[in-house]
Amino acid sequence: MFKRVNKILVELPIPEHGDMNAAAAVQELLGGKYGEMSTLNNYMFQSFNFRGKKKLKPFHDLVASITAEEFGHVELVSTAINLLSTGNTVPSGPDTAPLQNGKDARYSLHFTSTAQTAYPGDSMGRPWTGEFVTNTGNLVADLLFNFMLEIGARTHKMRVYEMTTHPTALTMIGYLLVRGGTHIIAYAKAIEMATGVDVTKMLPVPSLDNSKFDYAKPFIEQGLFNVLYTWGEEDYRDINQIWKGKNPETGEQLKVIHGTPEGAPVPDLPELPEEFAPGIDRDDYQRILKRLQSNL
Repeated sequence: MFKRVNKILVELPIPEHGDMNAAAAVQELLGGKYGEMSTLNNYMFQSFNFRGKKKLKPFHDLVASITAEEFGHVELVSTAINLLSTGNTVPSGPDTAPLQNGKDARYSLHFTSTAQTAYPGDSMGRPWTGEFVTNTGNLVADLLFNFMLEIGARTHKMRVYEMTTHPTALTMIGYLLVRGGTHIIAYAKAIEMATGVDVTKMLPVPSLDNSKFDYAKPFIEQGLFNVLYTWGEEDYRDINQIWKGKNPETGEQLKVIHGTPEGAPVPDLPELPEEFAPGIDRDDYQRILKRLQSNL
């Protein structure tokens, strides 16, 4: 089971004006081949389908705990897309074409399929597919795939970071660069524990140094590059048998935190009458409120 907390992982700047094309680019980090929907679903199905959980508990605990964090990553990227959609249209009568900006936007799905919010697809509008999931059942093969998936995800994040100057997008990506780099190290350590091989010396990987990304620095300073969370209460604590020692990038001590990050409030998205969202006018609201109160 999963325990839901009504927070996002970190606070994102609430923009006065969004950027609909930045939102389009960020979609790749949500529903692309190397997006957060892919990392989530790969680790989730691997954790559900894991064979030999009792014998290999530290490895299962690692994949399961990172699964829970990936739910938060999907939510964070979605929230960034939603905030980047701020102010791209204005309320007006239907005959004045209040959604006309969507006609020229690169990602018209944000104006048609959603109410200017995140879409479960990539930056070109292709829906995310379960074909992106690799779950062979072979522990080492799946760990190696996860390692490469995180490397691909990091490369995509670095590229999208360089496509926009919008602080909402850059704050979100800066955080994910730090946490994604942590997951690369975690899977590399798991592979070394299982095989004795330091995979980072066998395969070329992008540098995990985030110091060149200004929006990543606050999260580095918070020590988030050295931390894994259990996301459970008494479960998944055996990740400390893998996540231990020194961070190979920083030389700092690795740390397991039992529980979840502190998090930040979830932004309350305003109504968009021009999108008929939520489609509840004042009279509807009063009737709903009356029915809710009648059940108290």
